[in-house]
Amino acid sequence: MDPPTCDPAAAVCSGANCTEPPSDFNAILSIAMSTVLTVMLALVMFAMGCNVEAAKLWGHIRRPWGIVIGFICQFGIMPFTAFALSLAFGVEPVQAIVIVIMGCCPGGSSSNIICFWLDGDMDLSISMTACSSILALGMMPLCLFVYTTTWTSSDSIRIPFDSIGITLAALLIPIAAGMYVKRRWPGQAKRILKMGSIVGFALIIIIAVIGGVLYQSSWTISPSLWIIGAIYPFIGFSLGFLLARFVGQPWHRCRTIALETGFQNSQLCSTIVQLSFSPEELEIMFAFPLIYSIFQLVAALVAVGAYQTHKRCFGGGLGGPDDEAPSSDPETTSPKKYALDNHAFEVDEKSQSKDSYKHVEL
Repeated sequence: MDPPTCDPAAAVCSGANCTEPPSDFNAILSIAMSTVLTVMLALVMFAMGCNVEAAKLWGHIRRPWGIVIGFICQFGIMPFTAFALSLAFGVEPVQAIVIVIMGCCPGGSSSNIICFWLDGDMDLSISMTACSSILALGMMPLCLFVYTTTWTSSDSIRIPFDSIGITLAALLIPIAAGMYVKRRWPGQAKRILKMGSIVGFALIIIIAVIGGVLYQSSWTISPSLWIIGAIYPFIGFSLGFLLARFVGQPWHRCRTIALETGFQNSQLCSTIVQLSFSPEELEIMFAFPLIYSIFQLVAALVAVGAYQTHKRCFGGGLGGPDDEAPSSDPETTSPKKYALDNHAFEVDEKSQSKDSYKHVEL
């Protein structure tokens, strides 16, 4: 009698027991899509850079009032809110850890795209995203040490500093190229900006859909994580906006700071979780970054829809007389007078010197 033979497609043979190799389709698709999306995101950030002026960007860095407020929101309010929500809902320790990790992550580049559609301060948005990514190299370990010791040792959480560096490079290099294009060819820069803003908005939706499809096996989780993932972005947006308004920032900067507070780098959170925890723990942890991404996208879509509808129906922004959102044409932008004095920075667009600044009456 002939010995049993295996099917040619089988990878594991033990006597008559033959099995086909497990499918690695998702892994291959994930790598391919990550590569494509990274390239597309770099192109979108290049387009966003076509709306950034070097003088204004340098002004935000020299007098970083907006950046300081964003720093307080990003690494003060968001980690504490994550910690408070974890305690309030009594989630499992590993789930509490992933919520806190999300709260400690820097802002994502999606906020820059949404900022454009909300007529925010693009120069402030870019500078805040870049600064939060740089500061995350030190602030993330500190925040994780403070807030995760309730459930685990912070030494067990691996922070991918290389990923933060890659994210920063993917943000700054395309934006610098876009700024150069705007300086040399302003007409072409406007066309690139219009196309890039539409592609970028679609890209945010595509990333959310692909994440949901690739990791659909992780969706079976406790309702408390769904609730936290749903309300957490809205809390971030709201507190960021209120704090910015409380310290006297104009409406368009309040919208910008709110976006930079609520939008978190969920890809970085997913990477940290994958590097730090076992496959068994990942089963109940990995869905939260996806849930947060979906609901921060929902919040952004609602805000953009409401804002653009208001503009079409009534004209202007939602902020009233002190909404000083930049015009798409810098030559038509005119400063406004306000009731209170605010000695925050403001670049004088009519000045002949790029280093000349003025006090804006708020």
